[in-house]
Amino acid sequence: MIRIATRSSAQARTQAEVVANAITAASGEATELVFVETLGDIKRDVPLHQLGGQGIFVKEVQQAVLQGLADVAIHSAKDLPSMATDGLTVAAWCERRDARDALVGNTLEGLAQGATVATGSVRRRAQLLTVRPDLQFVDLRGNINTRLEKIPAGGAIVMAIAALEVLGLTHHVAQALDPNVFVPMIGQGCVAVECRTDDAVTRGHVSVVDHATTRRSVEIERAFLAELGAGCSMPVGAHLDAKDVLHMFMATGDTPSDRHAKRALPLPVSGDALEFAREHARAVRASLQ
Repeated sequence: MIRIATRSSAQARTQAEVVANAITAASGEATELVFVETLGDIKRDVPLHQLGGQGIFVKEVQQAVLQGLADVAIHSAKDLPSMATDGLTVAAWCERRDARDALVGNTLEGLAQGATVATGSVRRRAQLLTVRPDLQFVDLRGNINTRLEKIPAGGAIVMAIAALEVLGLTHHVAQALDPNVFVPMIGQGCVAVECRTDDAVTRGHVSVVDHATTRRSVEIERAFLAELGAGCSMPVGAHLDAKDVLHMFMATGDTPSDRHAKRALPLPVSGDALEFAREHARAVRASLQ
């Protein structure tokens, strides 16, 4: 029996079930979901950026594995801190879904001057302001269905398309946002599966859901984020596209007066792709200092 720790939201549960079914089909091992409540789940009325950024939907799920209450932890990869957690290893990066963000409720062109957009992401706010500095923003928290009920009058909300795909809700998308302009969060659209570093048996079972192309892309994106440091609170995004172009975004904040930097560079044909990502993380950061 492989015990799988996950958050209990519909999206998290469905993602975990997909992984569980794939593991059972390939290995014959039975699985069981272990539901865990995280800090991000408990403090639903607090804006995400006030809770300390990455890790708020992850740490308690990881602890369930480290404490022996579960064998595997499943996360949305974009929630996973860039620095590895002692005692855990990412045994699988599952095949990536659509990494783009989307507007629900209205298109960019359909939004009137000064319209309100609901999103709790400082990255999404900063990116929208680069093309629509007139927009107003309000915070957005809750599970997927709750968010879909919070579309401001005449406005829109911003969602990850992958989250809507998981629950079969992509018909709500009014406009998919160009990832070359609205650079996704690191790891967006991918599910990460962690297990204890010393648990070779479980790691072997989980390896069947590892997707090599996704692993390469996400690890390059995470190298970019890791170079910025765990304490980085600036709006940031990085995405490696299907043509091996690394798109990078960073801003000094999420107001119209803040500055932003954006780069799109092909990976070198030869050389260390992780170091390439780290080098350009330093360069993008330096351009804003």
